[in-house]
Amino acid sequence: MTGTLELFPDNGVEYALCDLQSFRFIWVLFWFHQNVGFHYKVLPPRSEKRRGLFATRSPYRPNPIGLSAVELLGIKGRFLSVGNLDMLDQTPILDIKPYVPYSDCIVEATNGWLGGGGGPADPIPNYEVQFAPSAEAELAFLSARGVELRDPVTRALELGPADHSYRRIKQRGDAFMLAYKAWRLDFSAEARNITVTRIRSGYTEAALEQSRGPDVALHREFVAAFG
Repeated sequence: MTGTLELFPDNGVEYALCDLQSFRFIWVLFWFHQNVGFHYKVLPPRSEKRRGLFATRSPYRPNPIGLSAVELLGIKGRFLSVGNLDMLDQTPILDIKPYVPYSDCIVEATNGWLGGGGGPADPIPNYEVQFAPSAEAELAFLSARGVELRDPVTRALELGPADHSYRRIKQRGDAFMLAYKAWRLDFSAEARNITVTRIRSGYTEAALEQSRGPDVALHREFVAAFG
């Protein structure tokens, strides 16, 4: 996924970006601003048993600092266009550093529990995620109102239908439901294919009637359109 990193205006920080364009990849340190709380043992998407927090990439940490290597596509003023972006909109950026292959790429590194010693190979093949026509219409409705669900939902479901510490998935019979923020997405899974069949509001009927605010107003509009 491509995106834009925006630095604060009116403080001359764009001068700190001089020469950064000569690097193809950069490190971005950021703050997991929507995460609250953590557990010492978590169930990662690629594991069948709980692992120690510090042996995983869980975003829920005692000190919620994130680190991502992204591809630098271009710089214009204080705006950086990047690829391989895995951050949410409005994520606070703490620092930017160049990715230097001779020091950052460690050939002798091992995969730990992710590979070798009977552990699962990494990366494992992603699930194929598609959206049914009804879900496509619901995605279009939300996109027209500034809510983009396709990319984050696809990334969440590419790891499969199993419930993990990183995601909230419930299963009832052959049906599955992913909770993403205040939205609920119904989906089916067959072999390594996932089909999102429907998007629903996560608000109860009472909350939709009584609550105020632009977020709830959008949910009311959505329910009126799609039921």
